[in-house]
Amino acid sequence: MHFAWLGLVFWIELKTTKNNSVRLSPQQIAWNTAYSRNGGLSFILVKHLPSGDLILFEGAQSLEIGRNGLRSGSLFRGSGHQAMWNQVRESGIGHLESVLEQLRGSGVGDSGSGFGGLAQGQLGTGSPVPGSQQPGLEAKEKQA
Repeated sequence: MHFAWLGLVFWIELKTTKNNSVRLSPQQIAWNTAYSRNGGLSFILVKHLPSGDLILFEGAQSLEIGRNGLRSGSLFRGSGHQAMWNQVRESGIGHLESVLEQLRGSGVGDSGSGFGGLAQGQLGTGSPVPGSQQPGLEAKEKQA
């Protein structure tokens, strides 16, 4: 499921289990791993049917979850929906802070980057990104 909640955008993979195993397909593991490595936020939420507990994992853990099931370290384990959503929010805020920190160190949002103040949430300058134009386009524009 795709969520946009309180300014956070993320995916949650929903699963149920009767024991400690969590069945994730190789495609689900690959998608969650790639999405996380590229800065995306995803979770795997498992309902343990015998206890009724909800167990929340980070999507980046999908390979570990596929191998170790519910024995993997979780962000949340319990029956309280509000407490689970609080953990999603806290994890999401931490994720956004991490992404912003990486952007600050990468040159994106720097005054000379061509992106204006994107890292600070400001609109860009409208200037073209260096190297983004097609080769020879400048010559065609000057001829016109």
